[in-house]
Amino acid sequence: MKYAILIGDGMADYPIEKLGNRTILQAAQTPAMDLIAARGKTGLAKTVPDGFPPGSDVANMSILGYDPATYYSGRAPLEAASMGVALEADDVAFRCNLITIENGKIKDYSSGHISSDEAEILIDTLDSELGRENLRFYPGISYRHLLVAANNLGAETECTPPHDITGEKKDNYLPRGRDGEFFSELIEESMTVLELHPINLKRMQEGKNPANSIWVWGQGYAPKFTAFKELYGKKGAIISAVDLLKGIGIYAGLDVIEVPGATGYLDTNYEGKASAAIEALKTRDLVFVHVEAPDEAGHEGSTEKKMKAVEDFDSRIVAPILKHAEDSDEPFTILVLPDHPTPVSVKTHTRDPIPFAVYRTDKPEPDTVNSFDEESVKKGSMGLVKASDLIGMLVKS
Repeated sequence: MKYAILIGDGMADYPIEKLGNRTILQAAQTPAMDLIAARGKTGLAKTVPDGFPPGSDVANMSILGYDPATYYSGRAPLEAASMGVALEADDVAFRCNLITIENGKIKDYSSGHISSDEAEILIDTLDSELGRENLRFYPGISYRHLLVAANNLGAETECTPPHDITGEKKDNYLPRGRDGEFFSELIEESMTVLELHPINLKRMQEGKNPANSIWVWGQGYAPKFTAFKELYGKKGAIISAVDLLKGIGIYAGLDVIEVPGATGYLDTNYEGKASAAIEALKTRDLVFVHVEAPDEAGHEGSTEKKMKAVEDFDSRIVAPILKHAEDSDEPFTILVLPDHPTPVSVKTHTRDPIPFAVYRTDKPEPDTVNSFDEESVKKGSMGLVKASDLIGMLVKS
């Protein structure tokens, strides 16, 4: 049996008035996901356990078969693993966004999805100007970077994700609590360093949002995972443009497959990801394919961009992998799902259960559901399940 787990980050949504009070999944053209739902079994999965924030870290950890109650220690340490940054026992890793602040408000959590090349120059400048023995900056991808503080600095600081507070006054959400003043001052210092940087001056001349501040959040210590193969008896791989997902894969002992042109946005290399997944399954039992684009469009509050991202995910990821599975001489199990909703109306993650569909090519067990969306799967035969149990259910069935 081969397994393909296909994750459209943030696909789920709420009904939208201009779509006739339908969700994006209901309104979008998604024939491949609808076919999986019609030929397989469907249900709702709770990816965010009670007491946890509805972040992509928690939700995707659940989907990969790791109960956050046991394994979760924070978002940034997972990204550190992907970036090759080793953490000491008392190191605290923070996500360090490059953001745009205008008139004292957080205008853009992604600095206009700044390029990785531009961002690397800015992060290197910050490390040179503000870094010190116990505080280091590391460049990542686009607006997503890393700050590592030694000696437990910031472990108990209260931080807010910037995508949750777009349009809000910066000063109302600066880090608080223990060490909060230190990190608030660091943010202010970063603004002084970045404001007149040549990269930002050029971006403003081109009408782009400048990366004129950092924002720290999502901190934690290095986690301890049990290897995926030890838990589930399967050799697996993960394909994603996002350091967070790659980091979970590294801690889980999965092979992390890099795809040229994978960006984490609407311009990502969909075909490259699908081809890489099909190739990976020649030598592995299981592959996770993660696409970030629907989530980014949800954070932007764009119905049109999210519709396109969902339709691209269906036609350029799900459809070719489904065709390969059905043409294969080997039996396949395909699981398709989002990790959490990112409704365009609220522009951030919510903790609502998400729709999922499972199709076994050798043993179709259709229920009465014929389309893949938040409402139809409520009639599915699998009911409401704990997401971290899904992988175990699949490999044991």
